[in-house]
Amino acid sequence: MDKDQANEQTQGTGRRALLGAAVLGAGGAVLGLPGAARAAEPRAAAHGGRGVKSLPKPTIIGHRGSSGYRPEHTFGSYNLALDLGADVVEAGDLVPTRDGHLVCRHEPEIGGTTDVASHPEFAGRRTTKVLDGVPTTGWFTEDFTLAELKTLRAVERIPANRPHNTLYNGRWEIPTFEEVLKWQDEQTRRRGRQVWIYPETKHPTYFRKLGLGLEERVAKLLRKYGKDGRNSPVILQSFEPSSIQKLNQLVDNPLVVLLSTADSRPYDFVEAGDPRTVADLITPKGLREMAGYAQGIGPTLDLVIPKNADGTLAEPTTLVADAHKVGLILHPYTMRNENPFLPAEYRKGTAPDAYGDVFGAFRTYFATGIDGVFTDNADTGVLARADFLAG
Repeated sequence: MDKDQANEQTQGTGRRALLGAAVLGAGGAVLGLPGAARAAEPRAAAHGGRGVKSLPKPTIIGHRGSSGYRPEHTFGSYNLALDLGADVVEAGDLVPTRDGHLVCRHEPEIGGTTDVASHPEFAGRRTTKVLDGVPTTGWFTEDFTLAELKTLRAVERIPANRPHNTLYNGRWEIPTFEEVLKWQDEQTRRRGRQVWIYPETKHPTYFRKLGLGLEERVAKLLRKYGKDGRNSPVILQSFEPSSIQKLNQLVDNPLVVLLSTADSRPYDFVEAGDPRTVADLITPKGLREMAGYAQGIGPTLDLVIPKNADGTLAEPTTLVADAHKVGLILHPYTMRNENPFLPAEYRKGTAPDAYGDVFGAFRTYFATGIDGVFTDNADTGVLARADFLAG
């Protein structure tokens, strides 16, 4: 998905091809099989060393934990995602602190996800920065030490859609990535099954220019905890292909390129002067290129099924079949229960916090053959999968 970097890709091609073949074997189990056959896929080969092949299909990925019910990227959200049946927890949108620690926040700007605005001692830290070309005002993790961030508490990001989540404002602190890795081991022991996580490098070009490169820090921690192998229960993702290519040289973990709207450009492309858009990357040529250094893609759901002008679903694209053809798995994002986030035909009423017919929407997306999906409501996703597999 980045500009041609053959020298970076070649070194990792052999081991990537092996893992890609393994992933294709897993993905192929989904295509064209009846519900009963899909249901026979193993629920969880907890410690079998089979990597992504051990995950059920379609895989239910708890988006920022269980952010439909708790403030996102907190241990309260992560634990509840496991309680609700998530196969994988997106524990860690990774951003750095001033002193080089990796913490879990959806964005480096934390005014909307923490109580920082209520801390008078940090009032002077509020500033405006240009983040991936967009002027952004608020408080930024890179201006705080870890000790300072630990004095803050998480709050609900979208209270208009999730007023009940505000009940939990102020309860949990910001977790570090190292704490998440320890939590993963603890939860694996406690629950008697392998817990998977799906961290993301956020704005890697922006942070690299600040001298706070993400990939090396991620790799160092994965090596420290023995989680840098191809069968490790840690899938790494990024919207910047060059970040995935760097990780490809540093670790053997399964890697996923995230894809935004068709007309968008990854910010590393903008910085490098690469004119390609996401639309170029989801062509057969672009998919083949990504398969040289990644095992999967995480497209927005609209790249799988576009929307008509009225917000209803149009016909599915060929993306699922095209990606599977080159051995890539697909984990699109994001399924949410509330009306504003659903295709128009699945909404019920107009209340911004009301649930629509999310089961119908899940069924439609699952029918495209996707390998899994990110969802803010893991329990809904697990039930929708059971319905789909029962067929």
